[in-house]
Amino acid sequence: MVGAGIVGASCAYFLTRAGVRVTVVDRGGVASGTTGAGEGNILVSDKEPGPELDLALRSNALWRDLDEQCGGFEWEPKGGLVVAETPEVLDALTAFAGGQRAGGVAAARVAPGDLRDFEPHLADGLAGGVHYPQDAQVQPMLAAARLLRASGARLVRTAVERFLVTGDRVTGVRTGEGDLRADAVVNAAGTWAGGFAQAPLPIRPRKGFILVTQPFADPPVRHKVYTAAYVTNVASDAEGLETSGVIESTRAGTVLIGASRQRVGHDTSIDYRVLAKLARQAIGLFPVLADRQVIRAYAGLRPYSPDHLPVIGPDHRLENLFHACGHEGAGIGLAPATAEMITAQITGAGPSVEPSPFAPGRFP
Repeated sequence: MVGAGIVGASCAYFLTRAGVRVTVVDRGGVASGTTGAGEGNILVSDKEPGPELDLALRSNALWRDLDEQCGGFEWEPKGGLVVAETPEVLDALTAFAGGQRAGGVAAARVAPGDLRDFEPHLADGLAGGVHYPQDAQVQPMLAAARLLRASGARLVRTAVERFLVTGDRVTGVRTGEGDLRADAVVNAAGTWAGGFAQAPLPIRPRKGFILVTQPFADPPVRHKVYTAAYVTNVASDAEGLETSGVIESTRAGTVLIGASRQRVGHDTSIDYRVLAKLARQAIGLFPVLADRQVIRAYAGLRPYSPDHLPVIGPDHRLENLFHACGHEGAGIGLAPATAEMITAQITGAGPSVEPSPFAPGRFP
């Protein structure tokens, strides 16, 4: 297993439960990349009907099972609230939710006068919203660490330099500490997953910022709350900066503020102009945040796939190589179903979700 983020940790957990012996290799350790810079979102609200929504719904159910089996990663089935600034946007949101309901999503339109029943501190003047009770959140670093520990997999902290290949078969990996032989290799290397020369993939980093406020004794945000622009930005192919208001509280009492998207390579430097824009958007939704200081801000990199679907399954060029990457900002939410699919493919079991839309061979 290459990668000890949430996808790699989930794969290790599901594979070991299926009787497979697993070694996980990561140069930075558990949750040292994208997972450690995430908000822990487990969303169905931002998925349009189709393969990713199917995967998200399956994963949502698996997360509930994992909370019972492992626990300790701050599972919160808090639900989501998507808000609209204008009646036209609300109509579009309502139509979008209608398509999702046909795919199995619970979604209910919220009239403007009822918004504060869900979020008492929301700003005035919003046109309404849609409530998604299935949305949830975990603490992502805890989740990865707990799943990896529960798996019993061996963790090796070193860099993977390349795959070991004999003929058209992968036989292991070369690391900074020597060769590791394996009957199968799973590439769950996040933003670095596309960079292996023997089996390249069009996975690229997509930068995003998060602001963290001082803790509240009584956090003012009950759900994951975001504007309709977030759904548009998730589906966008733009390289330039895009932002949308995304706000949620944590069990520690802090409020997390996002979201931005920008393709600038592996640059994680702080851009205070972006942080200021995110802060203004958050205050526009929740004026109560105006008097609260930001105690931390950081950037993370999402593993972006050109068609916005993760890459899951056996490589089409090399035998014994499997990919589990390209989830962009949905890796936390989709990790268990991804792991279940990879485990089925390695062990020969039947899949719970149709795997063909995620196949690596869709890319040349």
